Amino acid sequence: LLRGARQHASKLAPELGKGVLEQAQLGLGHAYSRAKVKYNPARADNMIIQCIGLLDTLDKDINTLAMRCREWYSWHFPELRDLVRDNFAFARAAAVLGDRATFLQCLDDTTNNNTLNNLAQAVKPRGLIAAESADVDDDGLSTAQSIAAAARVSMGMECNHEDMANIMNFTERMVALATYRAQLGLYLEDKMRHVAPNLTTIVGDTVGARLIAKAGSLSSLAKCPASTVQILGAEKALFRALKNKGNTPKYGLIYHSTFVGRATKKDKGRISRYLANKCAIASRIDAFADELTDKYGIQMREQVEERLRFFDTGAQPRKNIDVMNAVKAQLGTSAMNQDEEDKNAHSSKKIKKKKRSIPSEEDQPGSSTKKKKTTDHDEPMPDASLSETKNKSDKKKKKRELVVEDDVRVPEEEKAPGTKKKKKKKSTDSSAVETPISDDSGKKKKKKKKESA
Repeated sequence: LLRGARQHASKLAPELGKGVLEQAQLGLGHAYSRAKVKYNPARADNMIIQCIGLLDTLDKDINTLAMRCREWYSWHFPELRDLVRDNFAFARAAAVLGDRATFLQCLDDTTNNNTLNNLAQAVKPRGLIAAESADVDDDGLSTAQSIAAAARVSMGMECNHEDMANIMNFTERMVALATYRAQLGLYLEDKMRHVAPNLTTIVGDTVGARLIAKAGSLSSLAKCPASTVQILGAEKALFRALKNKGNTPKYGLIYHSTFVGRATKKDKGRISRYLANKCAIASRIDAFADELTDKYGIQMREQVEERLRFFDTGAQPRKNIDVMNAVKAQLGTSAMNQDEEDKNAHSSKKIKKKKRSIPSEEDQPGSSTKKKKTTDHDEPMPDASLSETKNKSDKKKKKRELVVEDDVRVPEEEKAPGTKKKKKKKSTDSSAVETPISDDSGKKKKKKKKESA
């Protein structure tokens, strides 16, 4: 039916002729594609996925380029390979040194004293390498001096101006790329702190970003159970083990966490399972919480630390429900205080309104009670409870009198002076008075029947 309508659309609706229908179909296709591809502002994790993919690519490319730079410049200065181990520092040192002869001339020039300092800044360790070698060489000055001494007796080949220019261009490009990679790492760390603070606190920004990229999004990772998070990234090994009926893998991307590395060989599987459980909880909090905070991640990281100590020493860790309740109470104290203040203010307003609406006894018009001036010799006022009981008893007496008056309805003329009748006699008299009325009515009915007969 739809095929026939589409085929004969131009005949059914003449306005769709002359290519208008084809244009409408093309516009609909473009609109659908734009709706599928357009940027969703609510999906901030898309930037994380692209960033971690670019970081992985840059790491591979920078490593390849650094090896090429080390091999190329070593033809001119082979001793530099042994003096500078780091690839990034080697590229920076090669960019500062350039031609050996030119460098030695600048070094011997007494007017220019910045050459050795620039070389020291280039070979100075940075990042993790700086933390490892901080106690050995802080400023890189000793390494720069040893490089200058080796440059005087180097056995490397001489390069002409054109060859050295190409080497320098390549090393500068490689240094710029490595600098950009460091800036991109800082951007990823800041982005992860804003999008998934709890997951970042537990496993770090790089591992957390890889988990999000592997799952497809933060919401998809939040929907995964802990067992899936544990082996996320080891799908090939899992299916190979299932096919060959072997042992399944114990960890995937989560293996790069520091907790798995710190555990012993027999405890790596147990700590990876426990860490995957905490990552699953943290990702759900990050994905579905109204207000993001890293308080849950800090407490869960302490729980993983306690689990590691439990494996080593046997110290009992805290229960998860106690930790979650403590964090919830900590986060809810400020909100609860604010709510209590609002309630108190609202109740005080209500009390003030009631006081204004209820007038005092003195202000009421026509009030029968008047306050008496009391002196020191006056007696104290009776209790409220006694007055209430008296009022009740008076009301009961009045009710009884009314009942008696209703029951006894005898005219005063029939009563003899000085005679007193009981209640029972009154009831009998009333019945006696009423009975003859019923007899007369019966006689009248009999007479009517006789007449009719």
